[in-house]
Amino acid sequence: MAQARRILITGTAGFIGFHLARLLLAEGFRVHGYDGMTDYYDVTLKRRRHAMLAQSPDFSATEAMLEDQTRLDAVMDAFAPDVIVHLAAQAGVRYSLENPRAYLDANVIGGFNVMEAARRLGVAHLLMASTSSVYGANTDMPFVETAKADTQLTIYAATKKANESMAHAYAHLWGLPITMFRFFTVYGPWGRPDLALFKFVEAMLEDRPIDIYNHGEMYRDFTYIDDLVRAIRLLIDAVPERVQDGIVAEGDSLSPVAPYRVVNIGNSQKVRLLDFVEAIEASLGRVAQRNYMDMQMGDVPATWADASLLHSLTGFRPQTDIRDGIAQFVAWYRDYYQK
Repeated sequence: MAQARRILITGTAGFIGFHLARLLLAEGFRVHGYDGMTDYYDVTLKRRRHAMLAQSPDFSATEAMLEDQTRLDAVMDAFAPDVIVHLAAQAGVRYSLENPRAYLDANVIGGFNVMEAARRLGVAHLLMASTSSVYGANTDMPFVETAKADTQLTIYAATKKANESMAHAYAHLWGLPITMFRFFTVYGPWGRPDLALFKFVEAMLEDRPIDIYNHGEMYRDFTYIDDLVRAIRLLIDAVPERVQDGIVAEGDSLSPVAPYRVVNIGNSQKVRLLDFVEAIEASLGRVAQRNYMDMQMGDVPATWADASLLHSLTGFRPQTDIRDGIAQFVAWYRDYYQK
């Protein structure tokens, strides 16, 4: 069993935070969750996740917003975490077109408050979620962490890039070890209702058509949730250190001037959207009614991760086959919604 440590996770009622907390609790860590329980999607689903985590005596939680710095600081001081994993955010590319201010409040101000708390407490490692969306208009794939990423296409992606830039400054100024991870299209049981897999399965079971953007000519690097949280767990122990001579190993995104690193977490496979749909059809045993549509504003035609750095740091490489992962989600969905 892993050495008992205190880890504070923001966003434990969320999809990724729930799975990470469950993994860490199973390994003997003490976990405190911090979640705003916002109504961006079904709060009932969030409460069910928290209720499951609360069955462990090593889990405790606070319901509050990241923007509430006074409350956040009080919780941080009381729990005194060794490590902070910051996952809470206003997520979703499309919603950022409708309500951009929510992203500034939650992601920029909330992220700043977490960084400030981590600096003040002098935690051993701060890990923060970014997104593959920061690669923006980049077309040179697979995406590598050392590539320039200055062409974000949505406010969501821009706020995540702002988090990365702010985190680098904190790491440089205060010697605070920070790892940013860029997620690539995460899916699996207990997933978010606004994500494609959830929406497609729901619609197909209700005999409704599904919207397929860019006429199906979309490619995504789908990452299964268990692989993602295993990668985060291993990265907790891969603490970045400031290099003394300014020389960084080739392929490493470690900053030459700060204990700061960016790491892709992806399956390293580019999957065509239509193949994704066919895998869902196979799992459900029914054919989708397809509503082909043009590309949505702010969307990108493809994402594809180079996960070599993750492998070199942890020895781990996500590799769950998309058909297996979808089957796991469908089994959960049918059980949870009794369909």
